Amino acid sequence: MSTAAQAPVTCPHAIGLPALEQRLAQDMLFLGLPPRAWMRPRLCNGDKVLDVAIIGGGQAGLAAAVGLAHQGIEAVVLDRAPKDLEGPWATTARMETLRSPKELVGPAMGQPALTFRAWFVAQFGMPAWDALDKIPRLQWMDYLRWFRRVNQVDVRNGTTVTRIEPRADGLVQLQLSTESGPGTLLARRVVVATGRDGLGGPAIPGFMQELPRHLWAHSSDPNDYTLLKGQRVGVIGAGSSAMDSAATALESGAARVDLLIRRTDLPRINKSKGSGVAGLTHGHHDLPDADKWRLRQYINSAQVPPPRGSTLRVSRHTNAHFHLGCPVQSVHAEGDTVVVRTPKGRFTFDFLIVSTGFVIDWSQRPEFAAIAPHLQVWSQRYQPPAGQADQELADSPVLGPAFEFQEATPGACPGLSRVHCFCYPATLSHGAVAGDIPNISDGARRLAQGIASHFYGEDFEQHFATLQAYEEPELQGDEWVPAPPLAVTEAAC
Repeated sequence: MSTAAQAPVTCPHAIGLPALEQRLAQDMLFLGLPPRAWMRPRLCNGDKVLDVAIIGGGQAGLAAAVGLAHQGIEAVVLDRAPKDLEGPWATTARMETLRSPKELVGPAMGQPALTFRAWFVAQFGMPAWDALDKIPRLQWMDYLRWFRRVNQVDVRNGTTVTRIEPRADGLVQLQLSTESGPGTLLARRVVVATGRDGLGGPAIPGFMQELPRHLWAHSSDPNDYTLLKGQRVGVIGAGSSAMDSAATALESGAARVDLLIRRTDLPRINKSKGSGVAGLTHGHHDLPDADKWRLRQYINSAQVPPPRGSTLRVSRHTNAHFHLGCPVQSVHAEGDTVVVRTPKGRFTFDFLIVSTGFVIDWSQRPEFAAIAPHLQVWSQRYQPPAGQADQELADSPVLGPAFEFQEATPGACPGLSRVHCFCYPATLSHGAVAGDIPNISDGARRLAQGIASHFYGEDFEQHFATLQAYEEPELQGDEWVPAPPLAVTEAAC
């Protein structure tokens, strides 16, 4: 789908992107950004060592790269997707619009000219902005492409990281698979910015294990929904992605779509919105463990309702059917159909879509094999009281102040703390600042400032030597004339 076809008509009074980019360049100049380089180049066996390698070129990876640039630190971003297709927005995401309010500043890093609003108004004018309800998904992708370009982020596409291995010499080695073959990079720090499923993958219920793969898909799969035309489709789940998948199937011509919903009613209130204050953004990491857990477990147990617009997008179709209080009991294939048994009866589908979220699961991410056994996770650090159990939280990694992984057994994996987790599983340790649009800039600043602090401490002797060798004079010696000696008098004696 083309974003241009959805874009509003350009206002004759809109300033245009070139003018906005001139304003941005001036703002950067006035703010002194980027600052002068202060990191010393490093070689290892003749090969350049990167200051920071960021895995993932979506909005979190871009924000992290810009945050580091604002600290005078170079970063290289590695992304497996082709250029301009980073993240889910133009591939597996199926919502019509973002769920966040349009006014949120996202990854703008404190610069008004870098916000989506500035980008939109520069092209289409204020009347179009006032008329806009929520940001179209593909238009957000266009904005992120512009964001990457104007910030000159070094993204290397078509690059998959196959192994992350901290070394005892203070470097992290990355094994790569690229379009030109395998490769290796060395970096002093690595940032994992791999999104919602950053440390795992789709959560697949056990009852799906025996179903042939051609008969079903997870909602995050790059499934071709046009193939569902004329078919009976089942959707398991009732979250945002379930609604988006069901709506896409219906809009692609599915004969019938049945949503099988475990709950007897849909949640109505997005509790997480009730916690969105600056105190939480900046104070969550410093809370006692019990309070961190209690807050996140409460939000998880309340569940996030699907957006009203996404739900109406489904219900406006007369061939869409909501089955509440309808948990799946079993699933099996009969020929080329899927049979699902529930307390409300037996359903027969031509295709089944499983919208059951994501899990932290190291077995799904072989690139973490060298570090996964050594990571401290929250189940090793904190035991919740009765009634507050939560597997997602228990599996989440314990992170330091700069999102760095921690060792379960000190000394077992030297250099592990040089790998930073800037994706969704950081939420229990740091709050929702490592991927979601509302606080992504705050998280990126915290990450970048923390890494800058680490680098300065590690290189302190070099910086102290630089200080000692600094000899640029402030005074030339000709700025004053010494006063003559005072005459010696009897009174002075």
